[in-house]
Amino acid sequence: MNVETAAALLRPVRTERLTLRPATPEDADAVWAYRRLDEVNEWITSRPGPLEEYRAHFGDPARVAFTAVIQLGHGPQAPVIGDLMLRREDGWGQTEVEDRAVGTQGEVGWALDPAHTGRGYATEAVRELLRVAFEDHGLRRVVANCFADNESSWRLMERLGMRRETHAVRDSLHRDGRWLDSFVYALLAEEWRAGATQA
Repeated sequence: MNVETAAALLRPVRTERLTLRPATPEDADAVWAYRRLDEVNEWITSRPGPLEEYRAHFGDPARVAFTAVIQLGHGPQAPVIGDLMLRREDGWGQTEVEDRAVGTQGEVGWALDPAHTGRGYATEAVRELLRVAFEDHGLRRVVANCFADNESSWRLMERLGMRRETHAVRDSLHRDGRWLDSFVYALLAEEWRAGATQA
């Protein structure tokens, strides 16, 4: 398996209100429409350029493989209101056992159209993404990171039972020129299973 391009979702999945499905290059316009907004791109890695440029970037096979889109509803015409990332990674291992750490960890990320925030959609979508990571992909650990100033992001991680493992001081350069603190959160498969059982 090529860990770099392992698909985020193996098939579309449904939650009570949402459909999560593998992204396609045709989703670029819908994703660009909200990612270009200042309130969204303030915290994401890369500010989208012009639409034509973004279409090429979004449609890159290596990128689209680890991207899923969030649709509001379950029909084929359900609008795209957000996107998710699930990128499979190698865990760290000493030389003698490093082959057993290949593809055992995942990194998750997300963005949601601000027109649809405040209704629990991000929590619902990322909760399902964690289920996919642990059940469908068999990952043993999932991580997420954000700028410490991105309170809505780290509060979502905490709502989902993720544990803050790192608070790095002024380690991340924001595009506005400021060095900002960052957080790393993580969740183990057994922690997720215990939480899912209690829910």
